[in-house]
Amino acid sequence: MLWHNKALRQSAAPGQNFEFAASVIEGLSRPRKCLSCRYFYDARGSELFEAITRLPEYYPTRTEIAILDAHAVEIARGVPEGAVLVEFGSGSSRKTEILLAALPKLRAYVPIDVSQSALEGAKQRLSALFPGLVVHPIIANFSQPPALPPVLARKKKLGFFPGSTIGNFPPFDAIRLLRSMRGLLSPGGRMIIGVDLKKDARQLVRAYDDSAGITAAFNLNLLARINRELEGTFDLNAFRHQAVYDPREGRIEMHLISEKNQRASVLGRPFRFFAGETIHTENSYKYSTAQFQELAHSAEWQPGRIWIDNENLFSVIELV
Repeated sequence: MLWHNKALRQSAAPGQNFEFAASVIEGLSRPRKCLSCRYFYDARGSELFEAITRLPEYYPTRTEIAILDAHAVEIARGVPEGAVLVEFGSGSSRKTEILLAALPKLRAYVPIDVSQSALEGAKQRLSALFPGLVVHPIIANFSQPPALPPVLARKKKLGFFPGSTIGNFPPFDAIRLLRSMRGLLSPGGRMIIGVDLKKDARQLVRAYDDSAGITAAFNLNLLARINRELEGTFDLNAFRHQAVYDPREGRIEMHLISEKNQRASVLGRPFRFFAGETIHTENSYKYSTAQFQELAHSAEWQPGRIWIDNENLFSVIELV
């Protein structure tokens, strides 16, 4: 493995993302090929995801926003003056504006994200909207939460993890992630987390395979990104998007299916694909409230209040 990593570093051109390259090559070398969903969000992927959130089939974003709009004051109750709001995987921080408006006496807002451009845009916008608020962005992978500056680490903290991003992690990894977040927010920290609920499988599949083909384009953009950034040779017309619900695992799976026997390369490394073979690109686990409460207990959190929309599509859950 050390030799492989050294050779990979030597073959990557200056400026190429070694971590991205290593993840892609490792995933495509598996007997069941996979790519990490964390690499969906380059500039084009982020644009496509924003378009997905506006689709009629895609309920999670608008439903979560409606819950936050309706209950922000209640959610904010008990957050002490001078506390710090820490958001994991903040992106554009659009949903955060709802909470910030209900928390006028915050000491600071700390968005954690891998995208420098998203963090810079959010800081500029939020500093204008909330002039008295300290916005302290941190460029980092939220799945490995960084240490906060000492002046903020000593304050009471409220974590915010919206979007049902927790569903992208298998349960064991979700427990480990929630434990690490608890460590960052302690002592006495709380968490507000968005969790997508179990529902009719047909509704779930429609949300991840829309009639306009936007989610398909989003999925295929991962191959386009490999072509752009890692000298990939994928023929995007030779793969198609598929979303399926696995009731045993309780998750939506997204795949890219090879339409024919073919080859493609990444940084000169060849990979063979058989007709019908899939590249597994994303999982999105769905939970009942009882299942997620059990998961939270396993991560040493105590479930608190729960806010759910009238159609029982989505939940916002407090952990203490």
